[in-house]
Amino acid sequence: MSNQNGISLDFEKRFEEQQDIKGRLFRTLHVMYRGHYLKLFVSFIFFLLKHSPVWILPIVTANLINFASDPSTYDVRYLWMNIIVLTIVIIQNLPSQILHISFMSKAIRHVEAGLRSTLIRKLQHLSISFHSELRSGKLQAKVLRDVEMIEIMSKQTMMGVLPAIMNVIVAIAVTANRSWTVTSFFLVAIPISILIVYFFRGKLTKRNREFRQQVEEMSGQVAETVEMIPVTRAHGLEKVEINKVDSLLHNVRGKGYRLDITEAFFGASNWVAFQLFQVLCLLFTVYLAYQGKIPIGDVVLYQTYFTQILMSISGVINIYPQLAKGYESVHSISEILFAKETQEYQGKTKLKKLDGKVDFDRVYFKYRDSEKHVLTDFQLDVKPGETIAFVGESGAGKSTILNLVTGFYRPSNGRILIDEVPMDDLSMRSFRKKIAVVPQNTILFSGSIRDNITYGLAEVTEEEVQQAVKMANLQDIIDELPDGLETKIGEHGDRMSGGQRQRIAIARAFIRKPQMVILDEATSALDNVSEKLIQDAMHQLIKGKTTFIVAHRLSTIRDADRIVVMKNGQCVEMGTYDELVKKQGEFYQIKMASEAV
Repeated sequence: MSNQNGISLDFEKRFEEQQDIKGRLFRTLHVMYRGHYLKLFVSFIFFLLKHSPVWILPIVTANLINFASDPSTYDVRYLWMNIIVLTIVIIQNLPSQILHISFMSKAIRHVEAGLRSTLIRKLQHLSISFHSELRSGKLQAKVLRDVEMIEIMSKQTMMGVLPAIMNVIVAIAVTANRSWTVTSFFLVAIPISILIVYFFRGKLTKRNREFRQQVEEMSGQVAETVEMIPVTRAHGLEKVEINKVDSLLHNVRGKGYRLDITEAFFGASNWVAFQLFQVLCLLFTVYLAYQGKIPIGDVVLYQTYFTQILMSISGVINIYPQLAKGYESVHSISEILFAKETQEYQGKTKLKKLDGKVDFDRVYFKYRDSEKHVLTDFQLDVKPGETIAFVGESGAGKSTILNLVTGFYRPSNGRILIDEVPMDDLSMRSFRKKIAVVPQNTILFSGSIRDNITYGLAEVTEEEVQQAVKMANLQDIIDELPDGLETKIGEHGDRMSGGQRQRIAIARAFIRKPQMVILDEATSALDNVSEKLIQDAMHQLIKGKTTFIVAHRLSTIRDADRIVVMKNGQCVEMGTYDELVKKQGEFYQIKMASEAV
């Protein structure tokens, strides 16, 4: 595990070093394989050895035919020498092939694992706003499908393109040594193949990009559809979701079909052209032999080498679509690898102790690609240990304030200070270890209840776990489960009710012993009885700690030190519960509306 971490860290450091260099495609490939060129070179040497029978066999065959057609010109030892050389070359293929694949696989598999690990690490470091703009399904496609396409491209390059190049070089070199007339004929095939590739390259690249983008779109929609199944089922909207996915699948089918037809025409065109050239080569060399300008055996040699040239060029052309997919995947993952939208704050200052003094100094905030400010000239000074509650209609900016305190977003203008230290200077990782966040939408993973409560904590005593369970009012649930704390809760905690999931999240907050607490409608999924019990426990949790609360149930915030009433991104009222009720302003209207419901 530590070795894998070292791999991913090394990859991440390489990509960071290359941030400002142009040429993203080749830059990405260079960064990925840097440090593995020696393995690839050794693999290539063993490839030359293992592939040598393909080049030597035509020469030996021609020599034997020439020997048989004119035995008086050659000695018998000439025959045995050719047979011995061919036998040795064939036998060495076994160890050479194993070593060739071994060195190549070590490099490619290392890059594959390191690349996926680096993508995951990079996703952890990118800003929340970056993630909010990309569907999780699209990100999964990049990590899984695109890396697989790059692996295939790497193998095709090592096992398809390089052998093809060497076949052409060896064939032309041997032919040139025997006949420049035949060599000149051979060289005509190469520009023809280049013209075919050039003609189809743009169209293939376009088709591959369209298909890849459509697959990513479909992947994102499928992930969303699966998550929405309970809501879809509850409202009888199955056909709506099915039609939505079917529409995307129809688009994928269309893009895939056009890609397949382009690839088919691409392959067929080069095959027909090359077969015609092969026939011409045969006629040309037979004519030269008939004229006595070359030995009869050389007809087989030239025909074999010309076939190798054509097959090599044809092979490269046939795998070009796979290479194009790989190159497109490199472009796809580079969108993440070279993304500069890292987390909002990059400060280094670590707070040994978090007192909890928070100052909002004329804070403005608007989301990217939006001109409307969510917060406008927001000012608030929070004392250490003070409990601040935010109320207001949806879109007033309540949750945005919590996200700003957590460091998920950064003010468009103004600044936020924690213990009189600007958040720009703070180390977010050390700061967040001292806070506990209970979001409105409970986030759990598919482990046990214990795993979810102790998430991210290396050493936790059983006493601390039991205390957190008790304070979050989870004991009655644990007692009813056959496996207790070790009960698996399913993906996203789907085996638990909404209230049970929320209490697990609250227990997670308790056990972290935070110095600051952020509660975003943390009791929204609880019934009245559980809410009362949780409120009692929360009083213990937040005692002496700076606490920010967003709640739609006003009973939850009755004891808050101050209640901030938000409207259109601004604070319109502030005071204690009783003060605001007596004032009969905005808060009073919210209270009346909630009681009417």
